[in-house]
Amino acid sequence: MTQSLNLIFCGTPQFAVPTLEKLVESAFRIHLVVTQPDRPKGRGLELVPAPVKQSAQKLNLPITQPEKIRNNDQFRAQLAALKPDAIIVVGYGRLIAQWMLDLPPLGNINLHASLLPKYRGAAPIQWAIANGETITGVTTMRLDAGLDTGNTLLQRESPIRPDDTSETLSPRLAAIGADLVVETLHGLQQGSVHPRPQDSTHATLAPILKKEDGLMDFSRPAADILNRLRGFQPWPGAYTTFRRRNLHVWKAMPAEQSLPAAVLHVDGERVFAGCGHETAIELVEVQLAGKKRMSASDFVNGYRVKPGEKLGA
Repeated sequence: MTQSLNLIFCGTPQFAVPTLEKLVESAFRIHLVVTQPDRPKGRGLELVPAPVKQSAQKLNLPITQPEKIRNNDQFRAQLAALKPDAIIVVGYGRLIAQWMLDLPPLGNINLHASLLPKYRGAAPIQWAIANGETITGVTTMRLDAGLDTGNTLLQRESPIRPDDTSETLSPRLAAIGADLVVETLHGLQQGSVHPRPQDSTHATLAPILKKEDGLMDFSRPAADILNRLRGFQPWPGAYTTFRRRNLHVWKAMPAEQSLPAAVLHVDGERVFAGCGHETAIELVEVQLAGKKRMSASDFVNGYRVKPGEKLGA
């Protein structure tokens, strides 16, 4: 029976929590939860446990939080003594050491938030939205030494809605992925799931996000700008400058105007910004550096925005 499998779970963020909970609900034996050390947060820099640790505590599961894993003899001995059938890895945030890959007979099973080989890397959800994809999904795979290059096991598609952000899409994929991990484990033990090599000629990358990814490039078409705004929530978001001050654009929508790139047009209490290919967006909610978030009407009235002013200058 699959319920007899001995598992070790490695994960850190909220995306990994549904999988951990689903494995416990499905009567798999989680002998150890491995998660990253508590990190300082907030103004007081108090140590805050990651979501996976909080979930594991509620489930009364044993937890370890090693600072390093590659050359950690104590950690290696701890895992070897547990004799896991499989190690489940969901958003752990560290490269898995080769000795961990070699340890369990069923391998290290990873849940990845894309349809591999597309969007290999740290930010697959964000880049799929930013690049205007309409379909994404989740993949279970057997980890190897490469970056998301291991043999795939199962996949499940999911649509990207026109109004999706990374914050709305992520929990949906996490829930789908949790079920897929359970299905994968059942299939591996029953012999109905077989590893398949990836076709690396179709691979695309989803690198870790950088602050500068959020800088709005108004030479891009409006659709591209809006996709990046949706994909890069909550960080790095979408930002530019207005009168030499940082301006964060929280919400925007397509517009029918044809305007020069980065040029503002004011229509009553509405404000539009020109984009590439003579397209435009309407600014809905913005935030100037040092100020609170405000509606476009408050922005227009409060700062007396003049038609013809430019963003990014």
